[in-house]
Amino acid sequence: MVLGKVKSFTVSYDCLNDSNIPLFSSGDSVSGRVIIEVTGEIRVKSLKIHAKGFAKVRWTESRNAGSNTAYTQNYTEEVEYLNHRDILIGHERDEDNSEESLTTIQSGRHEYAFSFELPQTPLATSFEGKHGSVRYWVKAELHRPWLLPMKVKKEFTVFEHIDINTPLLLSPQAGTKDKTLCCWFCTSGPISLSAKIERKGYTPGESIQIFAEIENCSSRMVVPKAAVYQTQTFYAKGKMKEVKQLVANLRGESLSSGKTETWNGKMLKIPPVSPSILDCSIIRVEYSLMVYVDIPGAMNLSLNLPLVIGTIPLHPFGSRTSSVSSQCSMTMNWLGLALPERPEAPPSYAEIVTEERGVGNLEVPAARDDFEGPLFAYIHEFRFQPPPLYSEIDPNPDQVNGTEQGRPDTCPSR
Repeated sequence: MVLGKVKSFTVSYDCLNDSNIPLFSSGDSVSGRVIIEVTGEIRVKSLKIHAKGFAKVRWTESRNAGSNTAYTQNYTEEVEYLNHRDILIGHERDEDNSEESLTTIQSGRHEYAFSFELPQTPLATSFEGKHGSVRYWVKAELHRPWLLPMKVKKEFTVFEHIDINTPLLLSPQAGTKDKTLCCWFCTSGPISLSAKIERKGYTPGESIQIFAEIENCSSRMVVPKAAVYQTQTFYAKGKMKEVKQLVANLRGESLSSGKTETWNGKMLKIPPVSPSILDCSIIRVEYSLMVYVDIPGAMNLSLNLPLVIGTIPLHPFGSRTSSVSSQCSMTMNWLGLALPERPEAPPSYAEIVTEERGVGNLEVPAARDDFEGPLFAYIHEFRFQPPPLYSEIDPNPDQVNGTEQGRPDTCPSR
């Protein structure tokens, strides 16, 4: 008798949402089917599944150890979130090839159901980054006598929900800064900036209302701007790598000497980016709003306001009332959004900052001068292009105290 052949071997998930995309959260039941289509009769020793989820970080650094010697140091770290195995056909051990231990599968299409529970403990949201990732998948293995195992793997997405309806994320964020420009022995008047946003937590697709006042008492023409940045930080073996990405920005009107501009709720829309990742020990994804004044020929004046990008949007009563199904539906809308045109990048980061900021004794990679690749967006395929780095440490901090001392009274806007 001539044995049949496996025509197709796939994994399919039973989705809980209308978009037919496998999306789950901690504590959810993940169910699906392994589908085998065969032409003719086949003998099988076992059909197994292995569900796994983990965060993994990896990067390489080259170092010089002398004039003619160099070596490469690898930094890797991994955190496991899920490890589940199950046997759908056969037994754990596949050494026995006797007829009694084999299962016969007849010609046609066959489906074998599987189901398992995700851990109740918080999971890291699925993510793909420059130096690391968070991935979840189910792998099926079909073992037959005298043949190599057939394997198929399919990923599923995990969202660890962040409810922005909490006191911390509903609290306003604000700041004030000013600086005085100097040119040789001449001192120009100060440039002052104050900015406020209504809350710290937002969801993709929302717009941030920016309230700001920019006063230009200098002799130069300046331009107020705002931008949202994503910061990816990767940790391994006591070291860190940091990647920052511009995800959205806006530009105000040019401001001549002696003029003031006020933003009464200027809107900056958040594109479909990944939610913040704050609880993973080796990968963090954070966001910030930078409101700044572009000053030609000088270091920009900037304010950095922290943001948290969540998954459960604001609702009237400030408490969690969204159902799981509505959360999933909303998330699917984000995954389906098209990316906006690439926003205009701010001026060279050299005008904003001249050195990288370290965290404790953690090493920070060298800065890169320009943006490269398209904007990062959290889409179903998890495509990513690495952005440049930047920091906001001013190497020449202003020596202006918090009072009005030294502020001229001749600024026309005063």
